Formats: sequence, C-alpha cells, structure tokens
Amino acid sequence: MTATSLPNIQKHEDIINSNSLQLNLQIKQEEAIYNYLVEIVNTWQPHDVLREFKRLFIDCLDINIGDKLSAINIINYLSDEYVFRNTVKRSCYILVNNWASKRKHKYIQELINLFTKYSPKQESNNHENLDIYKNWLKRFVSSKDYEELKLFANKYEAKSQEHWSTRYTAYLLVAQSFDINNSLEQQEAARILALQMKERFKFELAMYIARSQSTASSKNRYKNPSILGDNVLRLIKMIIVKKGVFSYENIAHIFIKQTQNQNLKDFKDNIIKYLFFSVRNQELVKILHQELTNNLSSWKIEHEDEIIHKHLLLRICNRVIDSLTINNNQEPAPLFILLLSQGHALTLVILLLKIILICKNSRSHLEVRIANLISYYQDYSADECKWLINFIEIFNITFAIYAENVDYNLIKMPKNQQVCHTQCNLEAYRVFSQLREDI
Repeated sequence: MTATSLPNIQKHEDIINSNSLQLNLQIKQEEAIYNYLVEIVNTWQPHDVLREFKRLFIDCLDINIGDKLSAINIINYLSDEYVFRNTVKRSCYILVNNWASKRKHKYIQELINLFTKYSPKQESNNHENLDIYKNWLKRFVSSKDYEELKLFANKYEAKSQEHWSTRYTAYLLVAQSFDINNSLEQQEAARILALQMKERFKFELAMYIARSQSTASSKNRYKNPSILGDNVLRLIKMIIVKKGVFSYENIAHIFIKQTQNQNLKDFKDNIIKYLFFSVRNQELVKILHQELTNNLSSWKIEHEDEIIHKHLLLRICNRVIDSLTINNNQEPAPLFILLLSQGHALTLVILLLKIILICKNSRSHLEVRIANLISYYQDYSADECKWLINFIEIFNITFAIYAENVDYNLIKMPKNQQVCHTQCNLEAYRVFSQLREDI
C-alpha cells in the first residue's frame, strides 16, 4: 500500500462513519416516534390519540413534543420515502393493535379515515421539505400499503359497498401476517383479525346448520355465512358423507404411516397416488396425474435418496399446492384453471384438503396462495369471477368442516332407518356439529 493511498482510505472511513452516525440518529428518531405512540395510546383517550396522530403525520404542523417530534423533524430524519412509508405504517399498526385488543374498533376505522379524507394543500414556498413530505403522504394513500391497512376497516364498513374480494379479507390478512417485509405490529394485527374472522365464520356456519334443520328455531336468528344459498346444507352433507374407514382423515393417517422412512423419489410417486385415490373421473385423473408428475419429477432430483422428514414433507406439500393454485410468478397454475373452468371446484378443494391432512403446517402457505389468487383477480368484476368465488366458498365450508376444531357428522333420522347412506338420499340425514377437545 502506498502512502498516497492513505488519504483515500481515510476519506472512505469518514464516509462510513458519517453514514453510520446518520443511520443511528434515524433509528433513534424512529424509536422515539414509536415509544411516544405506545405511551399515548395506553394513557390518552382514543380521540386525543387520533388528534395527535393527525398533527404528527398529516397536518404537518411544527409542534414541539418531547425530542422535537414533528412532521418537519420527522422528514429531516426519515431520509427517503421508503423509510418514511414504513414508519407511518408501523405507527398505524401500533394504534391498530392496541385498539383491537381493547375492542375499540371504531377508532381503527377513524384512523384509516384520516387518510381517506386527506387532501394535499397547495404547495408551500416556505419549506421545500414540507412539500416533499406531502408528496410522500399523497403516494402513501395510493399505495398497496394503505390498501392493506384498509382491510382492518373493511370488517365494519357497509356491506352494500363491498367489493367481492372483501368477503375474503381473512386470506389477505393471512398473507400480511406471513410477509416478513411487514413490521411485527402489522403481522400481529393481521394474524389476530384473520383468526377472529375465521372463528366468526365457523360459529355462524354451525349456528346456521342447526337453525336450518330445526323447525323450532327462529328463521332470522342466524344467517347463512356463505353465498351459496340454502344449497349449502346439501353441499355440507356431500362433503361429510364419506366417513368411517375411508374418510379423508383415515386415508391421510394410513398414508403417513405407509410413507415413513421412504426416500423422496418414492414419496413423489406415492403422494400423487394418495391425492387421486377415490377420484372417480378417470379422464380427469389422467390429466392431473400427468401434470403433477411432470411438476414433481424434476424437483429436488439431487435429494431423491433423502429420507422424508418434516421439513422435506412441508416443502413438497407446498410445491403441490403451488401446482394446484398459483405459482411463484403469481400466475394461476394451469391445473387451477383447468379444474375450475370445467366445474371441478369441489374436486380441487378436496385435493387441497388431502394435502393439509398430511401436513398441517402447509395450511398457512395454502391460505397465502388463496390470497394471491384473490389479488390476481381483484380487478375483475364479481360476474367475471363467479367461478373463483364459488371455489373459495366451497373451500371455506370444506375447511371449516375438516381442518378446524369442530366435528361434523351425519345422523340418520329414525323414520328413515331403511334408507341407504348415499348422496342421492341425503335428505334422510341431519348434520350435527360438536366442538372438538384438543388434547
């Protein structure tokens, strides 16, 4: 190293130190914002918190709070739009989480409405940074980040104004909860609300089934949570009619036992046989079998001698889910389009159910893929998406029956003792549900 190169090295180190100092100041400023919001949301009245949030992030008033926190000071520290947007998002979810835990849901909606009502004022010549800040805020209101935030208000908005995808907000929230690019506050808020919405659907479905089969129950007390009409009861009977030795759960348990200690190569063949066991449409099975075989044959060839373990099981099940729904390029899979275009929505749902019954940990991946499909078709009208909506409704009902903590059973009524247990005689049976006690 020559002596003449030493000044350049020193200059480079000075730049690194300067950048490091700036980053530390930025982090401290962000943490000051988050700590301040945590403090006030736990000690102030919600309407006062809303007013303060509006002053900080929307009105852009140069106010003095604590360590000179204000819109002007914030932008000076949040050196680029990406950092600004993440700070605003995390700040919102700090309030959302707090109010959701205290059931103060109306204030979540009011928080989101602060942005809905936002209209940038005429640009000021007095402060260049302030104009930049307003543009950032304007773009935030038009961003995907804000659309995700609005999901937390959709639950409480007027039903008549809903977009068709709003019915399936739970899946979009699941996708948020598993997105590592989101803050921990956003992931947690999304996880909790998604769980609440799924639990609500399970409860309403069970209550609707009980009401619809009882002449003594009030017809108006519980509404059908699906949009399939009263035919949903027959669909439920069709889904749960296959009980006993050849139930989906029992076949899944047998498959798990039989494939223990198998290598990946053999497992690839067997999982396809398992999926299409008992599917009656042999022409359809032939097409699906070939497509899935082609998809799996080239996957992880270098690991085909490896014995199946839980992590490898998860990965191959996720791979099959992608083959049946939507791939990593966010394009609907050919098999997904084929099955739904030919009216085989229930067949597709059962195939997906079979995967989850052998690998419960794939459930989150599957729900994220459902969210991806909803997002892909979100710009289409409800009429154009009838086939997709029908699939999701059947999916919701099937998974509420088989993959949750409620057992559904068909019971033959005494006056129909001589009727055979077949799908054509489902009217002879009633559906009963019972909460499963997890041990």
